[in-house]
Amino acid sequence: VALWRPRLEALLRERYGLVLLAAYTYPPQVVFCRKAFGGLFDLAGRRIRTSSVGQSELVTALGGIPVVIPFAEIVGAMRTGVVDCAITGARSGNSIGLHEVSTHVSRLGISWGVSVFVANQAAWDELPAERRAELRQGLAALQDEIWEAADRERQDGFDCNSGRPSCESGRPGNMTIVEESWQDDALRIKLLNDVVLPNWVRRCGADCAAEWNRLMAPELGIWAKAR
Repeated sequence: VALWRPRLEALLRERYGLVLLAAYTYPPQVVFCRKAFGGLFDLAGRRIRTSSVGQSELVTALGGIPVVIPFAEIVGAMRTGVVDCAITGARSGNSIGLHEVSTHVSRLGISWGVSVFVANQAAWDELPAERRAELRQGLAALQDEIWEAADRERQDGFDCNSGRPSCESGRPGNMTIVEESWQDDALRIKLLNDVVLPNWVRRCGADCAAEWNRLMAPELGIWAKAR
């Protein structure tokens, strides 16, 4: 998010007349399954609940079958076998009872949702410089707190789903945590390079590819190709 922030700032300012004041992410989306699995490589052939285009493309690339299902209907779909697995947050999944219809959940994050705090540019410019500085400082601190809270929520989700004593805000389950592996890390990078990034560039355009290569590629070592 920090690497991509200059692009977000420019887009919000030029296209919508907004000032970006803070950016944060929700806890990662992970995979819950009704039956045992060893990692991403083990999801081929399974029907998997998804909630976005990117998730569906990733599941398809893994050999799975993406099924878009509203959040409120996940548990019913898992219980009746409409889907074999579901992608959602670790703690949010626990809150709706996924630990009661699933046996395994992955620690590996599949995707993240990003949110922003913005202000109308014209209204922002009318504020005194001192007030703008106070707001920037306060929102920067809030941004850090939200990032930290998201990480705690992620861990609490795993603690609750697996029935650990450290579970704080959810209902204890008896699930197996599928830990991250070097095979999953390698596969995730390959899918980003071969599937996710090319499809995003196709939707977003050559300008997005150029910005990715300017801001992200030098750090990640993954380059986008405009089509």
